[in-house]
Amino acid sequence: MITTSSATTSSPETALLFPSFKRISSLSTNVTSMTNFIVGAILPTKLNPNNAASLLLKNATAHLQRQPELAKQLQIEGINDVHILICGHGERDSRCGILGPILQREFEDKLRSSKYALKSQSTTTTTQSEISQISHIGGHKFAGNVIIYIPPILEKQGHPLAGKGIWYGRVEPKHVEGIIRKTIEEGVVIKELFRGGIDREANLMRI
Repeated sequence: MITTSSATTSSPETALLFPSFKRISSLSTNVTSMTNFIVGAILPTKLNPNNAASLLLKNATAHLQRQPELAKQLQIEGINDVHILICGHGERDSRCGILGPILQREFEDKLRSSKYALKSQSTTTTTQSEISQISHIGGHKFAGNVIIYIPPILEKQGHPLAGKGIWYGRVEPKHVEGIIRKTIEEGVVIKELFRGGIDREANLMRI
């Protein structure tokens, strides 16, 4: 999950859920709204068998699982745009904090000529791109860290990575144009940069 405080095309009251590709809007900080959000959309649908069998949790398991009926109180819609998430965290280690904004500007520049241009750069109604800087995702030594989520809707167009998230590490500005052309447009994973991947069912990807 990410909040959209750093995204320019969404309000701060919005959360994006990956890899389920859901956008939840009009959230508020009151107890009812947060309860509906966490219990209705965030908690797992089933518990790890070790937790379920724990004597300490014997009487609490019902409160640790998702209650889908609460999600009906939320404004949920599917995510149909490419999302590029760049680690810009600079407190623990300066590398992502320095490189993150540089990579964001480079993506913004190179996406202008892409068929998945940024929402702020395009007036079409087809699939577009959004960029957000996010907090620490592990491995500052791999800066720049970039996660790209390709929306499931692109499966209709035969995109090989539709519904998947690809995590790249040690991304430099010189790599950005190639990432856009090969991964975002063509669905090709760049092995030299690959740190991991995930599909909509949270299965890990191997290459």
